[in-house]
Amino acid sequence: MSEEKSPNKKLFEFEQYPVWTRLLLFFVIWLLITYGYLYFWSAKTIEEIPYSIFKEKVIDGEVAEVKMKGQEVSGQYVVEKKNAGDQEKDGEQPQARFFKTVLPPFDDPELMALLEKNKVAIRAESGERSWFLTLLIVLLPWLLIISLFVVMNRKLSEQMGTGGPFGFGKSKARRVKPEEIKVTFKDVAGLENVKYELEEMVDYLKSPEKYRILGAELPKGVLLAGPPGTGKTLMARAMAGEAGVPYYSISGSEFIEMFVGVGASRVRDMFKIAKETAPSLIFIDELDSIGRVRGTGIGGGHDEREQTLNQILSEIDGFSPHESVIVLGATNRPDVLDPALIRPGRFDRQITLDMPQRKARKEILAVHARKLAMAKDVEFDLIAGATVGFSGADLKNLVNEAALLAARKGKQQVETEDFNESRDKIIMGVKREEQLSEEEKKMVAYHEAGHALIALMLPGSDPLNKVTIIPRGRSLGATEQVPKEDRHNYGKTYLMNRIAVMVGGRAAEQEVFGEITSGAGDDLKKATQMARRMVCQWGMSDKLGLMVFRKGEPHPFLGRELTEEKDYGEATAETIDAEIKAILEGCYEKARTILADNREKLDLLAQELINKETLTLAQIQELIPLEEKKI
Repeated sequence: MSEEKSPNKKLFEFEQYPVWTRLLLFFVIWLLITYGYLYFWSAKTIEEIPYSIFKEKVIDGEVAEVKMKGQEVSGQYVVEKKNAGDQEKDGEQPQARFFKTVLPPFDDPELMALLEKNKVAIRAESGERSWFLTLLIVLLPWLLIISLFVVMNRKLSEQMGTGGPFGFGKSKARRVKPEEIKVTFKDVAGLENVKYELEEMVDYLKSPEKYRILGAELPKGVLLAGPPGTGKTLMARAMAGEAGVPYYSISGSEFIEMFVGVGASRVRDMFKIAKETAPSLIFIDELDSIGRVRGTGIGGGHDEREQTLNQILSEIDGFSPHESVIVLGATNRPDVLDPALIRPGRFDRQITLDMPQRKARKEILAVHARKLAMAKDVEFDLIAGATVGFSGADLKNLVNEAALLAARKGKQQVETEDFNESRDKIIMGVKREEQLSEEEKKMVAYHEAGHALIALMLPGSDPLNKVTIIPRGRSLGATEQVPKEDRHNYGKTYLMNRIAVMVGGRAAEQEVFGEITSGAGDDLKKATQMARRMVCQWGMSDKLGLMVFRKGEPHPFLGRELTEEKDYGEATAETIDAEIKAILEGCYEKARTILADNREKLDLLAQELINKETLTLAQIQELIPLEEKKI
């Protein structure tokens, strides 16, 4: 397992290396400095002379002492009265006091007699190196190579995970110590049912003996399932913070490598270390990346991913009944997981994290806004009501965008209008710079006015909130509806009204201009998808009745649909298409009828949009009185 690294850690920080490595490095640096000093000192004070000149200086009486070591002869000149300092004052270059030369390969019998005659002191040393110097010369290169390998291996370990270039099979799970986890259940807003389920396992990790006495066995694996951004990872950290146990976090994709068997080896290593530090908690994020149904795809399923999944199944089965290790898995696609993974005895407890409801959204907004300077007019309850369908991550982004917008405007506090603008930016996109021509602006105004008027006139439809013809993101305009409350179940009338609102823009174009444009492309796509679900998944077709078909549900596996037989024939397929078409055409005709009967209101709305570009609900109600709003 690898400890979490500090993001500010320097690349060449000596504290990260072992003590012996640092000592060896300092020793090598000292040797280099000493060698360099001796080399430059000898170049200035030791004169290298030929052997013949050496003999002449001995004859002239200039040599005071010699030292013979093998074929090398070094010595000292006779010290003159005028020293080097006096010579420098006279402008002369200082002369070297020492010399060295090399004996010729043949024997010179006159040399010893010549030295004795001129009273030169003679010292002789063995030509063999000392054992220490020999050992240093032999070992120093190897020590340098080993040190270099250790340093490189440590750097590669940081880049490739624990184990360096030869540690592919080591787990990449990041270990977080209990004291490093600052998040608890109190820091997680909403999700009260999820907390209640996890508190049981937290109590087990804190005091497992209480459960062992009764013979109770807690689930080995817990699956957190829910849409992206609902707080699965945050809930796992909060659980570890509550329990105060070691927490191992890894993504499912980190098990997979190019070489087959590496993922399985990492799984074994991760579970081994988790058992050694029990009680502990393992968190596997994006479990569906390795836990998909085996045998899917055109080419079969004997690959690295499936071997990794098999090893996970084996490791979870290997837990003893009272092993204090709990595995948490997180996924937003529980429907694609292998049945063997979610059967009892493995990930046998599934906890669903839904999108936060209004009360939970208010609490989440308050949590993320704690550090902001908020204006007194900000009401989180109203903001929560206008953010239906937002996840926890979306709400965090909303608060941050509002703070950035307020700072950009030079404000001292974040106000309600900052939240509203940030919400528009998240839902509809950033404003585009290009300007529409007068003709396009008129076409877009009638298109959006058609959406708005249908939403106003149809009873039971979601309340209208805002209409704009300012280009944002990929759209040239937008009509915004905000439900009064969160919906969990949809009636057929409500769905038909939604489709009528979607095709209302196209109906307005046809009614006013007798021409249709490409601006309704996204509306028609969404309307078709909803009609398909009504027919194929929700049994809302009179001709097909209660039958359900996979046609309305895209399959996540590439190639699997080629091997599965259809559960309906060609005649049924034609009926499905006909029913979808009938729903769309019925809603379209209904929208055209409403717009034709209220043409004056349509023109009024469109003209006001052309003038003001954006209309709120209050402004629209001034144009269309409330008593005339619904038919």
